[in-house]
Amino acid sequence: MTDLQAETTAVLQRLIRFDTVNPPGRERAAQEYLAGYLGDAGFETTLLGAEDARPNLVARLAGAEPGPNLCLLAHVDTVLATPEEWARDPWSGEVADGFLWGRGAIDMKSQGAAEAAAAVALAREGWRPARGDLLVVSVVDEEAGGALGARWLCAEHPDLVRCDWLLNEGGGAVIPYDGRRLYGLCCGEKGVFRFRLSTTGVAGHASIPSMGDNALLKMAPILERLGGAQPSWSPTDLGGAFLRGLGEDPGDPAAALRNVAAGDPRLAMLVEPVLGVTLTPTRISASEKINVIPSRATLGVDCRVPPGLGEAEARRAVEEVLGADGYELEFSEMVPGNGSPPEGPLHDALERWVGEQDPGAEVIPVILPGYTDSVAFRDAFPDVVAYGFFPHRHMSIFETAPLIHSADERIDVRDLGFAAACYRDVTRRLLG
Repeated sequence: MTDLQAETTAVLQRLIRFDTVNPPGRERAAQEYLAGYLGDAGFETTLLGAEDARPNLVARLAGAEPGPNLCLLAHVDTVLATPEEWARDPWSGEVADGFLWGRGAIDMKSQGAAEAAAAVALAREGWRPARGDLLVVSVVDEEAGGALGARWLCAEHPDLVRCDWLLNEGGGAVIPYDGRRLYGLCCGEKGVFRFRLSTTGVAGHASIPSMGDNALLKMAPILERLGGAQPSWSPTDLGGAFLRGLGEDPGDPAAALRNVAAGDPRLAMLVEPVLGVTLTPTRISASEKINVIPSRATLGVDCRVPPGLGEAEARRAVEEVLGADGYELEFSEMVPGNGSPPEGPLHDALERWVGEQDPGAEVIPVILPGYTDSVAFRDAFPDVVAYGFFPHRHMSIFETAPLIHSADERIDVRDLGFAAACYRDVTRRLLG
């Protein structure tokens, strides 16, 4: 039987040594390596993309009979790494002190390596699905929105990636809370409703401050209010399920958050964004010349909205915090949240596996404040059940979360074997 920890470690080392920083991406070499690795084990592999240098990989192990398809999804591109800020070379894949270091060690070449190693281990043993197909899909461009990756693949070649169950990034690290070990199963992702707030005035020469009507100064109270409060919490079904998983009452989110904060302030920081609409100012602009009093100032706000809510709730949140007057509001992006029900065969298989491998631990539904490629699959295939789940037993969420997109990204090698075993066992359980 394959030593999954050693196998996944070796695959991840190879993947990290491919510089796939996006932009520009340059993912082809990494994708060709994965295609060869999976192809040699018996998978039918296809490389295709909107750009020749940036192909997506679809690997399929066909079943003996028709049935549900399971897709193991990962993206191979990464964000930038500045070597001078790291203790070790971010493209070395070095193993030291029980950790594998490098850009992508958590986000998310590690999960891609674990998925591929699990799939190859099954295929090498001669296993084939009794029903349905096993898909291993590695996409490009996730870090820049997925236009050349998952979105392109689902739009242009839906029959290649059509699936009933999907496992992707977004959850799985242990959440220690109140003496319990909770594995977060990411069942939903918040939507993006970014907008611009504008204030207006009268231009004038900056050498005479009172001559104009400075639009930039009118932004001061707006920024103060945005910095002082968030909108009221309004947990949706998934947000309520998250609170119940923690043992809290979703009917009183304020009290629930106080209880969580009393138990662990770090967890409260992660819980708060999923309880409702959030407003975060990120950019401001005004006069193009330093000697001109601006007649218009514009503030960019990153607004995230839970699954099931939309523009109306975003507008109400803005008015609750800022009032209805003194600014103009214009949405620049409106992408609804997305989610899958925390129930059914995939959920049950993961919950059962966790119970077997980590007795006493629990699986609870969580919502991701950001988004992943799961949204492309949920949009293309409305019936798909898509979860974010990359189980970590030895590194908690409080250890992994600060390393994502940060310097010194690394993963405990024991968690590589743990995750690969999950994908192997759950795949066999679901597909026969």
